Amino acid sequence: MRIDIRGDKLKVTDSIKNYIEEKIGKLNRYFEKPEELKAYVVIRANSKEQKIEVTIPTPKFTLRAENIHSDLYAAIDLVIDRLERQIRKNKTKMKKKFKDILGAELESEEIENDAKIVKRKYVELIPMDEEEAILQMELLSHDFFFFKNFDTDKISVLYKRKDGSYGIIAGE
Repeated sequence: MRIDIRGDKLKVTDSIKNYIEEKIGKLNRYFEKPEELKAYVVIRANSKEQKIEVTIPTPKFTLRAENIHSDLYAAIDLVIDRLERQIRKNKTKMKKKFKDILGAELESEEIENDAKIVKRKYVELIPMDEEEAILQMELLSHDFFFFKNFDTDKISVLYKRKDGSYGIIAGE
C-alpha cells in the first residue's frame, strides 16, 4: 500500500514516517491487491494533543479512522487498531454488499477566509440502499451520510440518533 503522510503544524520526521508505514503495512493482509491502494495520513499537533487521521479509499468502499492522544505513537497504534476492528467487524457485510458497487469519491477543498464555512466537500452520489449507506457511514466513522437512495431515487441524509438508532432525511 502506498502511503501519503502529511503533517499539519508538525514536521513529519523519518522515525514517525517509518513507524506509520510499518503499522499501516500490517493492514495489507486484509486486501487482495494492497499495492493498488493508497492510504492518506494527516497528523495535526497542538500544545497538548496529537491527532492522526487515516483514510483508505478503495474502489468499493472507504475506510477512515482518527484518534487524538497526548502521545503521537499511541495515537498511531490506536487508529490502526480501530481500522483493523472496522475491517474485521464488517468483513462479511463488505463481501456481500460490494461485489460490483463503486464507492463515492470525495474531493475536499479548504476555504481560507473568515467565513464560518471552513471546509467544503463534494460527494459523487452513488445510488445505494439504506443498508449500504449505514455500512458506509460506519466505515467512515461519521454521524451522518449523504447518498442517493436506490429505492426512492431521492437524495437522502442518513444520520445516527442519540439513542443509537438511525434516521433518514429525504428530499422531495
